Parts: sequence; C-alpha cells; structure tokens
Amino acid sequence: MSFAFDLPPAARIGQPAESIDTPSLVLDLAVFERNVERMQAAADKAGVKLRPHAKAHKTPDIALAQIARGAVGICCQKVSEAIPFVRAGVRDIHISNEVAGPAKAALLAELARHAHLSVCVDDLRQIDALAAATLAAGSQLDIFVEVDVGQGRCGVADGDAALPLVERIAAHSQLTLRGLQAYHGGIQHLRGWDERREAAARAADRTGNAVARLAAAGVRCDVVTGGGSGSVEFDLSSGVYTEIQPGSYVFMDADYGSNAYTGTMRFEHGLFIATAVMSVAAGDRVVVDAGLKSMAVDSGLPWIWEKNAPSNSLDYVAANDEHGIVRPKQEGAVDALPPLGSRMMLVPGHCDPTLNLYDELVGVRDGVVACIWPISARGLSR
Repeated sequence: MSFAFDLPPAARIGQPAESIDTPSLVLDLAVFERNVERMQAAADKAGVKLRPHAKAHKTPDIALAQIARGAVGICCQKVSEAIPFVRAGVRDIHISNEVAGPAKAALLAELARHAHLSVCVDDLRQIDALAAATLAAGSQLDIFVEVDVGQGRCGVADGDAALPLVERIAAHSQLTLRGLQAYHGGIQHLRGWDERREAAARAADRTGNAVARLAAAGVRCDVVTGGGSGSVEFDLSSGVYTEIQPGSYVFMDADYGSNAYTGTMRFEHGLFIATAVMSVAAGDRVVVDAGLKSMAVDSGLPWIWEKNAPSNSLDYVAANDEHGIVRPKQEGAVDALPPLGSRMMLVPGHCDPTLNLYDELVGVRDGVVACIWPISARGLSR
C-alpha cells in the first residue's frame, strides 16, 4: 500500500502569526515596505538608479515589489538564480559576477533571449566565451568590466587594465559595453560610521580614476554600478556611481544591525526566524527548535528579538544541527527563561544564506499571515 500523506503547510493565509509552525522564516510586511520605500526615496533624491540585489532574498515577489516602487531592475549573483525572476516577469537583470565555461555562457545567452541581461567580465577569455554563446543563441548581452576597488576578489586592477577588455568587447556586435562594476563587499561590514565613510571614499576614488582613464582613451561608461546596504549613503553622494546594488536593506540582519548608521539611512529589522522552546529540562537553559539547518551563522549567532529590540535578558548561545541553546544574560537569572512550547523570534546573523535554507517566506501584517512568498531561487547556485 502506498503512503499518501503530505506535510501540512507551516502557515496559511489568514491564520494568527502565533500559530505559524516552527522553524519558519517570517517577514514583517510593514517594516519591509518602509525599508523598500526609504531606499527608493534616497536613490531618487540623489538622482541615482536603484538596482537591488536579489541574492539577499531570492524571492520574485520581493523583486517585483521593488520594481513597482521604482527600481530599474535587479542583480543576481549566479546565472541560474536569474531564471525564476525572468519567469516571474522581471525583465532587466544584471549578473553582478563573472562566469566561466561554455555551459554557463550558453545558459546566460539563452536567458538573454527572454530578458535584458548584463554580466561582468575581468578576462578576455570570458568575453570570447560569451561572444560564441550569444552568436549561437542569436541573443545580445550587455557587458560590465569589473574593477577591483579594494575587495581583493574579482576585477581588473584599474582603467588601464580594463582597456584590452573594452577593445575585445567592441569586436563583437552582439556584446555591448555598458560601463564598470565597482563593488567593495568588505566595506559593508565595517562597524564605525566614519570607518565606512572613509573606506567608501577610497573605493569611490579608485572607481572615479578608472572612469577617467577610460574617458581619456575615448571610452564612455554610461553606467557605473556597485555599492551595498552598508555603504549606500556614501555611494549615493559620491558623484561616481550612477546605479547602486544594495540587497540586505529589505530585511536587515544582525550583522548589518551591528553597524553604526546616521538616522536617515538606518533600516529596520523585519526578517525573523520563528522558533519554539522544545525543552526546559536542564533548568538553567532552554532549547529551541532552530539550529544550523534553520539559519546561517557565518556572521554570528542570531539575536533574540523582544519588544522591537534585541533581548535584554536572553542570549542564543549555541547552534547545533536541529537545536539552539538559549541562556539568561545574567548568570542564575532562570526566571527570565521562557516556558516549554513558547515562541521566540530570532534575527538571523546573515540573511542571504539563511533565505537559501527555506522554501517560503511567511509575510505577516497586524499579527495575521497575509501572504506566503516562494523563495524560488533557493539552491540555484550555478
């Protein structure tokens, strides 16, 4: 006899938020909307285009909400990651990364038949592979030369090193140079406001020098794209970037929440892991049902969220595969520990890889489940 049993959904639209099964990924929709609107307003005021990074959320519904409020398109970090967004109707996607190998070039070229696609390069061989793939597919691609402005990862060293790539791109009619990508991920997580401002200024100077060197050689960069949630206020005022790529601002994780911000560019925490107390037997601690398989801890353990702020009384102190250990902040203050079956909301340390662990995002408004959005690009890392 076959076994006919389906796992019940963790949440249903219309049910109280308190009854969502755990662990689940929960989004406060009012906070999300305020964050989206605040970022769009800042970009509009600066006269800079906003192209939010979808690697932070992997959720087409979020991308469509950002575009509806004025974003020009989105970024994806991998080619396969873009597929659910194209399927959902997103028509302008920048692959803010390099690709290598014929399989990825062919996938990108085919996808470019269905949407406006762009991609980064920092090597002549990447350009040749993209040219061959787009010629075979009959598609067009926009190309950005990536310049390393201090990250120490991808990108050519400067404008002089970009010139041979620009010349190779010009040799292929199906490839169009759009400009430069200049992204410094390390800046995003510098804690001090002045520290981030100074590092962002150095990155902007290097970017501006590359643009000027190309201009002197007769090469115009229509678009200079980069920046992130931690450096956005500096990127917007730099006079260098024409487009910014923040992603995590829609959620704000604990790592970004540890940065110092000015009042106008502080975004709110709206992404939570709903978890439940599954054991109180030890007496001096409780165990919750959200562990390593429910969150990324590469940027630190989650915060316990109480009364719209990090808890003053409890700490999430250890994550095992399926368990999390919670202890009182004050030694011996066991009265602060929650009872068996009670619920907690956790702010994940790093939102991007945490989203990649879930199939769906449960949107809550006024204490009620208002939507359930599929995280359609989870696991798409090719």
